[in-house]
Amino acid sequence: MRMAAIDHRAVGLASDRAWDIAEASGGAFGPDPMEVLDRWDEFLAWAAAEAPDGGDTYRSEDLTCPVPRPPQVFGIGLNYADHAGESALEIPDDPLVFTKFPSCLAAPNAEVPLVAGNCDWEVELVVVIGRSGRDIAAGDAPDHIAGFTVGQDVSERVGQFAGGVPQFSLGKSHRNFAPIGPAVVTLDELDDPWDLRLTCDRNGARVQDSRTTYLINDVPRLITYLSSICELLSGDIIFTGTPSGVGMGMDPPQYLAAGDVIVSAVEGLGQITNRCV
Repeated sequence: MRMAAIDHRAVGLASDRAWDIAEASGGAFGPDPMEVLDRWDEFLAWAAAEAPDGGDTYRSEDLTCPVPRPPQVFGIGLNYADHAGESALEIPDDPLVFTKFPSCLAAPNAEVPLVAGNCDWEVELVVVIGRSGRDIAAGDAPDHIAGFTVGQDVSERVGQFAGGVPQFSLGKSHRNFAPIGPAVVTLDELDDPWDLRLTCDRNGARVQDSRTTYLINDVPRLITYLSSICELLSGDIIFTGTPSGVGMGMDPPQYLAAGDVIVSAVEGLGQITNRCV
C-alpha cells in the first residue's frame, strides 16, 4: 500500500494513477491523511478487500505532504558511524533525539527557502507510526509502523550549533526544512525493509550514498527506545538519521545556494526533489 496526498486529500497510489480514499470508500474514511493514519489498521483491512485497481493519472508536482500534521516529530542524530566521524562528534551510548517542529514539514517537491547561515542537506529514511503504544518491544515494532517515506532534513548549521548547548531543533525547523514523501509505503511493499539504499544528489552530483543496514540504532531499536520514554502516537514520524556526505563534512565545507536542486531517494520508496530559493 502506498498512501500519498494530492491537494491535501489522502489518495492511494498504483503506478502512475491515484485514487481518492474518501471517494473510493464511500466516505468510510475522510479525506484527511491524518484521519486515515489514526485508523490505519482498519484502513489497511478495507484496502485489502475493496481498494480500486484504477484511478486518475497524476503528476509528482500534484503531491502534497503525506503526513501534514504529525503529533510528534522525532529526529535522530549521529545514527550512522561515518556521519558521526565527518562531524567530528562522538557516537552517543543511546540515540541522540531532537525534534523538527511540525510547521517545517513540506510537500515532496516543495521549494526550500534558504535562510542566513550555512544550510545543509541530509537525506533520511522516515518512519511513520500507524499504531500508538508505550514500551514497545523490538519484536513488536513492525506492527506499530504504518510505513516508510523519504525525508530531507535540511539543517542550518550556524543556528544548530549556536550557544553553549546546540540548538538542533531550531536549526532544523525553518520553513519547508522537512520535505517528505512521495508516499507512505507499507513494509510489505519492500523486499527487505531493513536494508534500503538511500542517496542524495546535489545539482546532479551524488553527495550521499549508503544503506539503512548501517544504522547504529535500527528502526525497531528506535521505536523501543522512544516508546520507553513517551507514548508513540499514530501519525508520528521519526527521521532516522543521515549518512556521511553532508556539506558540513566536506573539505572545504559546501552549503546550499539559491538555485540548487536536491534529489533525495530511498530504495523502494521513490524520490523527492527540492529546489532551493
